[in-house]
Amino acid sequence: MFRKILNTLKRGLVKIGLLKSIEKISDHKDVSANEEMFEKIEVWKNLYRGYHKPFHHIEYKTIDGPKQRTMMTLNMPKAVAAEMASLVYNEKCEISIDSDIISEFIDDIFKNNKFDKKFQDYIEYMFAHGGMVIKPYVENDRIMLSFVTADCFIPVSWRNDTIHEAVFPFEFKKRDKKYTHLEWHLWEGGVYVIRNEVYESQNGVDLGVKVSLKEFFPELEEEVRIAGLKKSIFSYFKPNTANNIDTQSPLGISIFANALDTLRAIDTTFDSFHREFRLGRKRIIVPAHMVKVVIDPQTGQAHRYFDDTDETYEAFGTGDMDDNQIQDISVELRVEEHISAINAFLNLFAMQTGFSSGTFTFDGQSMKTATEVVSEQSKTFKSKQSHENIIEAGLQELIDSIVAMGQLYGMVNAPDEYEVTVSFDDSIAEDKGADINQQTQLVSAGLQSKKRAIMKVQGVTEEEALEILKEVIEEEKMQSPDLMELQAQNTLFGTKE
Repeated sequence: MFRKILNTLKRGLVKIGLLKSIEKISDHKDVSANEEMFEKIEVWKNLYRGYHKPFHHIEYKTIDGPKQRTMMTLNMPKAVAAEMASLVYNEKCEISIDSDIISEFIDDIFKNNKFDKKFQDYIEYMFAHGGMVIKPYVENDRIMLSFVTADCFIPVSWRNDTIHEAVFPFEFKKRDKKYTHLEWHLWEGGVYVIRNEVYESQNGVDLGVKVSLKEFFPELEEEVRIAGLKKSIFSYFKPNTANNIDTQSPLGISIFANALDTLRAIDTTFDSFHREFRLGRKRIIVPAHMVKVVIDPQTGQAHRYFDDTDETYEAFGTGDMDDNQIQDISVELRVEEHISAINAFLNLFAMQTGFSSGTFTFDGQSMKTATEVVSEQSKTFKSKQSHENIIEAGLQELIDSIVAMGQLYGMVNAPDEYEVTVSFDDSIAEDKGADINQQTQLVSAGLQSKKRAIMKVQGVTEEEALEILKEVIEEEKMQSPDLMELQAQNTLFGTKE
């Protein structure tokens, strides 16, 4: 009851001007944030969702007055973020730890938190929004993982792109008012401090005034002090792309941050392509008197020359038109022109987002992603490896934070030193056609044995390759016994590797 009275008193003080309301989080005395970065994050979020008002809201005039509509979209931000995320992290990715104790401990935590699925989702959000955070915490004597998107993370202090302190804002509504929960992660004299605050906004726009935490989160402490930690327990992930919006910020940028004009051009062209069919549908002009209702004098029934529900026919009354003439005014659809334009913009967009030209194509029915393999020299593969480097470092930091918390709460007895390695799926770099051609040429030139070629192309062991080679020789002997027998002996016993 006292807390409710205190909250009411604070609201009254704000109204009469004795207590100042905080307009935004960056006005808080402990935060110095670049507003432009968070405005950009909102733009990237909207584009990822598929609707950004400056891009997709269209107002136009008709003979019936002004109207508005939503532009059609290919939603390429979603497509490009999902494609890069699937290349970088998928079910074939393996995390290895050289300590069995820590490996079992981490595997159990990842399994309980459904890490693989959630991490894949948030890696996609990371590429779209410019970053994401994983924050371990203890609940019911178990370590849980909290996944946070870029819009709910504000750095407070950092050094060389390593963020040491931050605040996590979370907005929620209760009745008709907006509240903001701020979770601070700070360092004070070598002690890690987590503070929780709740602010109430009167108008739904500003941050508002600080109110009682226990009224909304009775299970949370206002302050938790943790001694013994060497680094912050949250891990920040971002695309490996230089931030050209704020070069002094440790925050990352979306992989399509520098392709907004191209995105707008793609959606504009796709919208025009869609309207080409709607506005250019077949039309036939007929004299107005032909679509009028005619009463049969004998039966008294009404008749029309044309079906009144058929949209193909348009009545046109004019003295310049032959009274009985019917005209087809169907226009030619510019299908190929639109498809070519969309593909041109898609190639430009692929280049701007780190993909090889031709990765995304539009065939007039749907947008497709290239399924052919990618060589190690391709731009897609180089971008993939670039992002993997920073994601691997983030995973290593995350595991270190989990182990530190596990030791702090007596959940695991970890060794002083251990090594974490991440093996990403590089099967995308295997160009099978090129490998087969190369191995065939090497065998023909006498620079490679057939056994070694089989091992390389089919990915089998030496014993399996010999079995395959024997089967091939047996089949060839059936076709030409004498010649094949000699070749078989040379292959198995005479060829040096």
